[in-house]
Parts: sequence; structure tokens; C-alpha cells
Amino acid sequence: NIPEDKADKLLLASWGLPKAVLEKYHSLGVVQMFEWQAECLMLGQVLEGKNLVYSAPTSAGKTLVAELLILKRVLETRKKALLILPFVSVAKEKKCYLQ
Repeated sequence: NIPEDKADKLLLASWGLPKAVLEKYHSLGVVQMFEWQAECLMLGQVLEGKNLVYSAPTSAGKTLVAELLILKRVLETRKKALLILPFVSVAKEKKCYLQ
């Protein structure tokens, strides 16, 4: 559970993402995360590039966690990232989405 003093971490706007990225998420109706998603991002040194293994049911929001981690690392380090997806259709969807 998220402590009250960290409740703002549920909002995408509190993660230091550029305005254009936030606007894209907002246009898709994504303004805040579930508690478990924010907990994943606050675990250990995940935001500094350490590994994270997490599991959730289909359509629970796993991809959002991965996207936020990738976006933050790419923007902060100016390095490339590799996103591996299980299906060509999902890969095409994410390509258009992330452009």
C-alpha cells in the first residue's frame, strides 16, 4: 500500500515526465496509476536501472509500468531501450503509440 505522504505518486504527472508524454497519456484517459503500479516504480532502485520482476493478470496494467520505466530511463540517460513484446500486432500498436 502507498503511504499517505506518497499518494501523489499515483498521478502520472508526479513522475517527471515531459508535458507531451503526459498529454498523450491523458488523451488516452490515463491520468493516474493503480497502487500496485506505483509500488513497482518505488521499489528499491528500479528507477535507477535495477531489475524488476512483477506479475499481474492480463489487462491489469503491466505495460504501463514498463513504459514508464523505459521512458524515464531513456529521457534521463539519453540511451536507447529495447522493448520486447510477445506479438507482432502488439509491437505495431506500441510502435505507433510510442512515436
